[in-house]
Amino acid sequence: MSDKAENKKWYVVRAVSGQENKIKAYIENEISRLGLEDFVDQVLVPTERVVQIRKGKKVHKEKVFFPGYIMVQANLAGEVPHIIKSITNVIGFLGETKGGDPVPLRQSEVNRMLGKVDELAIEADANVAIPFTKGETVKVIDGPFNGFDGTIEKINEEKRKLEVMVKIFGRKTPLELSYMQVEKL
Repeated sequence: MSDKAENKKWYVVRAVSGQENKIKAYIENEISRLGLEDFVDQVLVPTERVVQIRKGKKVHKEKVFFPGYIMVQANLAGEVPHIIKSITNVIGFLGETKGGDPVPLRQSEVNRMLGKVDELAIEADANVAIPFTKGETVKVIDGPFNGFDGTIEKINEEKRKLEVMVKIFGRKTPLELSYMQVEKL
């Protein structure tokens, strides 16, 4: 950690949603073009890895965690905030008052956001969020009961399994299915 890193704080830049990674690249290019790397440590687009089922295959996708927000660790001295704000598709800093300075994130917020990112990196595979609720109707998309609809009776978060009540030949039958084998209706 250099001395300059000591005065660096995390700020949130509001950006056009869907363009986060492009804007991150623009910010980094502009900072290095102007030789201001000493002032800006990191530009981060918080993402999480999500697993989706496409045509029966697991697909890992990076999903932007906070659409429209980019985190910047910087010492916003002199021209730096102005340079960042003048980048295409940047709306401004979060928390700045009109004409006032951008407000840095509190350390607890930073830890939460970065912690989330680290946790997600560690649990990338395990981290298929629990997108289901008890009582919800789902469609089975995999296995012998593909195409059947059922109601979620139980959710086992640890095993990432659902107990789904499916009507088979007019009788309700409980099936144990993984999150991957069903989709919301």
